[in-house]
Amino acid sequence: MNSINDPYDIRPDVPTVEVFRRLRTDAGLSDRAPEAVAAGLPNTWYGVLLHHEGEPIGMGRIIGDGGTAFQIVDVCVHPAHQGKGLGKRIVAALTEELDRRAPATAYVSLIADGPARILYERFGFVETAPHDSVGMFRPGN
Repeated sequence: MNSINDPYDIRPDVPTVEVFRRLRTDAGLSDRAPEAVAAGLPNTWYGVLLHHEGEPIGMGRIIGDGGTAFQIVDVCVHPAHQGKGLGKRIVAALTEELDRRAPATAYVSLIADGPARILYERFGFVETAPHDSVGMFRPGN
């Protein structure tokens, strides 16, 4: 939990379309069409927003079917606040919720970009390749 002197507050929430798009682009992630974001956000299984002095500066979401498969997505922190362990706080909140509510047999996945793999390894994630699985994606239409 946050101490009195901690200017950061993380809480369960799903961002608005505008906040979602701003947080992604501020953090250097690709933008998404507003219509796609509006359609997708209500399907969030669990999400968190990280605030600094009341302003959203980070987020993370879990999507999935609620039983067999979950994916951690959209983990980002505004560059002005990076390097302070805030991404770790976001991932901790997400994995704690998975531990609390997701079945033990659920498949939990994510895509780790660049050095983010180090963060996710701290929470028990391992690379699927070169084992029997590889992460794949289908570029946008």
